[in-house]
Amino acid sequence: MPSNTADVRQDTKGRRWTIRPEGSNWGEFGPDDQTGRLNLITPARRRAAATEVHEGIAFCLSLPLDIPRVTLNPRRFPPALGFSMRRDDPVFNYPMDKVNPGQTDIVCDDRVSMSLQFSTQWDAFCHMGCQHDAFGDGKMRATYYNGFRACEEVRGPFDYLNDRAPMDGPYGAHALGIERIAETALQARGVMIDLHAHVGLSRIAVGYDALMRILEADKVVAEPGDILCFRTGFDRALLGQAADPSRAFDQHNCAGLDGGDPLLQRWIADSGVAALVSDNEAVELLPDMAAMTNHGTRIPLHNLCLFKLGMPLGEMFLLSELADWLRANSRSRFLFTAPPLRLPGAAGSPVTGVGTV
Repeated sequence: MPSNTADVRQDTKGRRWTIRPEGSNWGEFGPDDQTGRLNLITPARRRAAATEVHEGIAFCLSLPLDIPRVTLNPRRFPPALGFSMRRDDPVFNYPMDKVNPGQTDIVCDDRVSMSLQFSTQWDAFCHMGCQHDAFGDGKMRATYYNGFRACEEVRGPFDYLNDRAPMDGPYGAHALGIERIAETALQARGVMIDLHAHVGLSRIAVGYDALMRILEADKVVAEPGDILCFRTGFDRALLGQAADPSRAFDQHNCAGLDGGDPLLQRWIADSGVAALVSDNEAVELLPDMAAMTNHGTRIPLHNLCLFKLGMPLGEMFLLSELADWLRANSRSRFLFTAPPLRLPGAAGSPVTGVGTV
């Protein structure tokens, strides 16, 4: 487990912190690191991941980007397709040369507006920060992984915490943006953990004890640098509702990790896994958002992974088809490939992932 708040970085020149959060790994990959536990996906780990490909079968791990068709988060919106324009004409089935009747080429050219975290997505490290006393002076500062701070590296139109006037742009993540994850190419060994096979499509918070029983029953082993993929069946529930909108649907009716379980948190920290992925809405089971833990965070697994450990979280991946194939073939490992869009300054990204067996 990473050391506690007593750990002080001695070289204070240009420092962003002297005291790191309890249970964090800040500084262990360098004072300016922006890729966190993805550093554990070494060339040797990628070669090991490639040995999991035996059949050459590839599975798409992403939902269509217009799914979910129900409102899970009212602040996130589905893609709205539009067309590029040539004067007043939309460029779709558009003749390349309207003047010359002898030319035969036609073109379609479009554009899209959408929330980057609407469907299958990665959370960047700047997606979730925390107020932290980084210098032991009693002042809580809005801080992100490895001590990068709001208003300096992660800039928005307002400094809400300090009630300051609008800030100068450009806005966005000048550090810890999703492009840093994309630059790693994010390819590693995936390890499927089939929660659905053990608990069904039920609202069950899976803590350390339950997870260890599932891993033992399915003979699943996770190693440093692996990507853990948790199948709950929520992906098929979303697809089923999209196919039949009259079908009963409850967004809370699925399993998820018990993010507040300290034993589970310790296991995640000690395991050395590089990232967590699920087919549900948030990897962890979302609590009553009116409640709060004794540490002040309502989503403790996001706090642990994004803020403390530098572990990306992948949400609403399409896992069930691959999970069924792996179970039918007595396997749990595969080659996982899922880099996000290389979009500088963004806090998240849609993704088209691939699982290869």
